[in-house]
This record gives sequence, structure tokens and C-alpha cells, in this order.
Amino acid sequence: MTLLWLALAALLLPALWWLVVPLRQAERLRGTQQEAEASEPGIDDNLAIYRRRLASLEAARDRGDVSAQGFEADRLELERELLEDTRRGHRSPLGSPGAGRLMAPLLMVAVVLASLLAYHRSGSEGDLALRTAQQEVLNGPEASVERLIEALEGQAARQPDNPSVWRLLYPLYRDSGRLEPAMASLQRLIELQGRRPALLARLAQLRYFAAGRRIDDATRALIDEVLAEAPTQPTIMSLLGFAAFQDEHYRRAIERWRTAIAGLDDERSARSLRQAIDTARQRLGDDTAE
Repeated sequence: MTLLWLALAALLLPALWWLVVPLRQAERLRGTQQEAEASEPGIDDNLAIYRRRLASLEAARDRGDVSAQGFEADRLELERELLEDTRRGHRSPLGSPGAGRLMAPLLMVAVVLASLLAYHRSGSEGDLALRTAQQEVLNGPEASVERLIEALEGQAARQPDNPSVWRLLYPLYRDSGRLEPAMASLQRLIELQGRRPALLARLAQLRYFAAGRRIDDATRALIDEVLAEAPTQPTIMSLLGFAAFQDEHYRRAIERWRTAIAGLDDERSARSLRQAIDTARQRLGDDTAE
């Protein structure tokens, strides 16, 4: 956790620095703006330019180069330009370069608080605590599956709404033969993440083995729910294959297992199903290569 806070500080310090940079440049920018405004024509300069252009326009009218109607239109245009130039000449005085200095610490505090709040809501603080608990057990002198389960159960009590806790507990319970806690962990995970086909399929598989390799009504309901959304879901196809094999429907078992293998990413599981297919073929007296 110390490393995490150091990393957060390293990310926040540049952000806080950029809040101060505009204040550090305020004096220089104010001087530049003053020079730019001083170099622009003032009201007296604009009036002088207006009088020269009006005199030139009157001379052109007297010579007959401009009609009376054209003279009036051009004179109105000169007066409009003079009005605009005069309006632009009236600027608000520049503020003090130190006017915003009191806002800087307030903004810094606001940035820090907002960052911590955002991390608390969407960050992975719970997962970091979970990983720390795992590492303490695995790197300890008495590391064991039971001690790991005990540590994760403690985390489950502290953060029951963290799906990662139940995702880790489920296979540990299952592999240690504790099917009831494994099913309870999966059910909690489903409550948190929704009724996803993969999760429902694992729950159906656990219920199948817990019921002595029988498909009871509750397991059948889970299977039907999964197949309605994912007709070739590998875990369900594997389960149905074992159920068919149990009932000595070997061809149906082979068909289900082939479908399961096609959707599996786990080569170890696929290898186990290929061995099961070989066994089913032996029961059929069919030694033809796949």
C-alpha cells in the first residue's frame, strides 16, 4: 500500500505544479499585455486619422470625383469606424498578477480530494488488499491451501461486495472437495456480476457433482437457462456428456464432448475430454481415430 500512495503522489505532483505555473507567469504576461495595449493607437490618434480621411473625402467631393450620395455613405462609414475604434480603446484595467494566488491552494486541495474520491469509487484498493493477503500467506513459512482459504475468508468478511474475493474462493473450495462453500461462493459471485452463462454453467456443474452425478430439477433449470443464451457453452456440453456417459449413451456423450472441445481455450481440459471420448469409443467397440 505504501508503494501505491507513493505512485499516487508521483501522479498528483505534476498536476499540482501545472496549477501553479500560470501564477508564476502572470507578471510576465501582464507586462506583455501592457506593452501591446500601449502600442495600439489611442483616441487622439484615431481622431487625427478620422480628420485626415474626412478631409481627403471632402476634397474628392469638391473635385467631383465622388457624388453627394457616395460622399454621405463614405462619411458614415468613417464615423462608424471611429466609433468602433473608440469603443475598443476603452478597456478594463488589467488585474493584479497576484489576484489568483489564494485560489491556488484551494484548487490543489480540491484536486487531491477529487482524485482520492475517484480512486475510492472506481479504483482497485480492495483487490490490492486481497493480493496483499494472498502474498502474505503464499510467502509465509506455513503456506497451505487451508491458510489461503482462511485469509480469503477474512477478506470476504471485510469486502463482501468485491467479486474478486468470491472468484478466488470458489476454485479453492471446489478443489479441496468443499462443494457447498464453493456453490455459495459462486452464487454470491452471480449476485454481484449477474447471471452470466459461464457462471451459471459452473454452478450447474457443481450441483451435478454434489448430487452424486445426477441432474436434479435445480441443475436442469440452470442448464436450460444457459442453453437458451449459449447453446454450445463448453462447461454445459461437458456436463451433458458425462451425464450421457453415465446413462451409457456413449454416442451422445461423444457428440457433447466434441462440441465442448470446440469451445474450450484450456488445452488441459480439452485433453481430458479427448481421453473421455476414447473411453466412450472403447465402450462402443469403435477404435476409429477421431
